[in-house]
Amino acid sequence: MGLLDLFKRKKKPEDAAPVAAEPDIQAESTEEPVAGPAPEEREPAARGRFRTAMNRTRAFFTSAFSSDPAQLVDDAYFDDVMDALVLSDIGMELAEQLLERIRTDMKDRGHAYRRDVPAVAREALKGILTDVREAVPLTPGKLNVIMLVGVNGSGKTTISAKLAYRLKQEGLRVLLAAADTFRAAATEQLAVWAERVGVEIVTGQQGADPAAVVFDATQAAAARNMDVLIVDTAGRLQTKHNLMQELNKVTRTIDKACEGAAVTRILVLDATVGQNAMSQAELFNEACELTGIAMNKLDGTAKGGSLFAVVNQLKIPVLYIGVGEQLDDLLDFDPDEFTNSLIPDVDG
Repeated sequence: MGLLDLFKRKKKPEDAAPVAAEPDIQAESTEEPVAGPAPEEREPAARGRFRTAMNRTRAFFTSAFSSDPAQLVDDAYFDDVMDALVLSDIGMELAEQLLERIRTDMKDRGHAYRRDVPAVAREALKGILTDVREAVPLTPGKLNVIMLVGVNGSGKTTISAKLAYRLKQEGLRVLLAAADTFRAAATEQLAVWAERVGVEIVTGQQGADPAAVVFDATQAAAARNMDVLIVDTAGRLQTKHNLMQELNKVTRTIDKACEGAAVTRILVLDATVGQNAMSQAELFNEACELTGIAMNKLDGTAKGGSLFAVVNQLKIPVLYIGVGEQLDDLLDFDPDEFTNSLIPDVDG
């Protein structure tokens, strides 16, 4: 369940003002936007792109689980399952833990055939994704702050725009804060997105203190009675200590300026980096105590299994997944849908 769902459960449907359909826009595009699909077509279309995005990662599991489903399980079969887990970038240690659980659960339930393994494996994987802390809910009637962090190129700026787009569609007042004051044209890029999406933005001069920009944004959000402030921070290598300290400063600024606000700190991960996602997650968590994850670029990788390793380590929920470059390609994360898409049932 995403943050928006938690907000909508506390908000009456009639409170949300209707918002005109926005165009589908490619990230960092300089072309004029073209008309996108009608609102009722967006969700099914995006879900279709999600299923397509999972194809590469699913291929590892399909090849492992579909071999001779009517046969009894044996060591050779479990070796194939282990290979599938490792190749999807779940990681060796977690893959061994999962395989042991699958073996144990199969035995405890009296299952002996290969056709029984997919359901047991899905349950084990889903358990990792659901054994996490609760997400910070968006709270009606007060300012909610969403801070996006991550390395260069992970897609924070476009996800900021996609998230603003979604929230605005629900009738929420959204303010963007351009806290990436170092990357050339970063502020201009976010400003273009803000104009296209139709939300307000607070910016600073290039090279300005990001914490100062964020402080100005918190004051503006309060003065303009905004529902949500989305802070787009600068991309940074997790190994650069001074940049991570700066991120910590931005975090403290938000906490002090928005005391009592619901603050969500989301790590945007590029799914294509595989196991490097783990080191990113651990160090960003040390810098700003993450409360959620957005996994981006699932449409371009076979390494989607790295998500399990990160969640298993940090015990924080996955909130969103990015499956393309259109504005409506940011989806709420569903553990059931994700695991079912990875491991299909087999016949036999």
